[in-house]
Amino acid sequence: MAAQIPAPSLRCERSIAIRPSLARNPLMLAQRGSPASRKGGPVRYRGFSVRAVLGNRNNAVSRLEDLLNLDLNPHTEKIIAEYIWIGGSGIDVRSKSRTISRPVDDPSELPKWNYDGSSTGQAPGEDSEVILYPQAIFKDPFRGGNNILVMCDAYKPNGEPIPTNKRYRAAQIFSDPKVVAEVPWFGIEQEYTLLQPNVNWPLGWPIGGYPGPQGPYYCSAGADKSFGRDISDAHYKACLYAGINISGTNAEVMPGQWEYQVGPSAGIDAGDHIWVSRYILERITEQAGVVLSLDPKPIEGDWNGAGCHTNYSTKTMREDGGFEEIKKAVVNLSLRHKEHISAYGEGNERRLTGKHETANINTFSWGVANRGCSVRVGRETEKEGKGYMEDRRPASNMDPYVVTSLLAETTILWEPSVELVASS
Repeated sequence: MAAQIPAPSLRCERSIAIRPSLARNPLMLAQRGSPASRKGGPVRYRGFSVRAVLGNRNNAVSRLEDLLNLDLNPHTEKIIAEYIWIGGSGIDVRSKSRTISRPVDDPSELPKWNYDGSSTGQAPGEDSEVILYPQAIFKDPFRGGNNILVMCDAYKPNGEPIPTNKRYRAAQIFSDPKVVAEVPWFGIEQEYTLLQPNVNWPLGWPIGGYPGPQGPYYCSAGADKSFGRDISDAHYKACLYAGINISGTNAEVMPGQWEYQVGPSAGIDAGDHIWVSRYILERITEQAGVVLSLDPKPIEGDWNGAGCHTNYSTKTMREDGGFEEIKKAVVNLSLRHKEHISAYGEGNERRLTGKHETANINTFSWGVANRGCSVRVGRETEKEGKGYMEDRRPASNMDPYVVTSLLAETTILWEPSVELVASS
């Protein structure tokens, strides 16, 4: 029988109140009614609300809930901007909030900000200030109204990008005239694993044990096969609300593992959208009391790992005769296989074993409709003579700024030497 995440203790000083109508929903989220249904009454944000309580005092529940769901619009022009950046590990997301005097439409209207880089592993204590540059704006699905999420990158006070700022180099590549002319598109398949708190064991798995073998879980339905659908669905809706170009979601082969797709997105937008979608997912799993893992092989043994397959095409590939351009790109990718592998995520060697729908990490391969290859081309692309290819090597914890810009660099800007081609 699948293990259940223990409910929070009622004796805790702070606890989560689970109302009967929400008891089966691990997110404890509710849709607010539309303003039109309460004419003359207070306008409430129609979005996600968290049911929280201090102790067991029911009146405190109502008061805190009302405060969490206040609609600021009728009372002030000021908005809340949540500044998001990538932390010192290169995979963690950090954020903090500030008040902005009025609604904004473009990141250039927002002020730069700073944070303590010594607390994120990004600066020494004696010179700890790191500067945030706003780069992309999304609607805030948690606060609603005119409030926003702001994707930032980070710089030293002298304007030099810090080492974990991979967006800076990616933006340079995507602004190259040759790359601009090719209008690179990306469709990224982000896989992730949901873990039970404290034990760090997949959601739905018996603690200390294993479920039945893989097979019935992929795209499944049913309480004995699908674990975490509420989280996946809440994330899907929150991303759509935010303006992220999310295109789908599904349960994965390993139970407790899910995937969502973002794209097609052009150029630097692909990285911005993936990072903010990850932040939203972190916030939702935080509310659910579930741990999010982007480890590429969270469970050893006969279980699928977690990847971030990246579908890619250029303008030339999408036009008639584009299949020949795809073949040329594949040659370049084969010649830079080691460079790509080194940039495609930490711990990927545990995933790319040649088993569980992966290629061996040490060998480059490609094929049509073959999920055991490094790069897969779809049957439809082969039939039409144009389309896209799928790089199946990136791990679930990859940096999308690095992966997307490296694909563009290798296939559009990089020219292999005669010696390198001859030795391949």
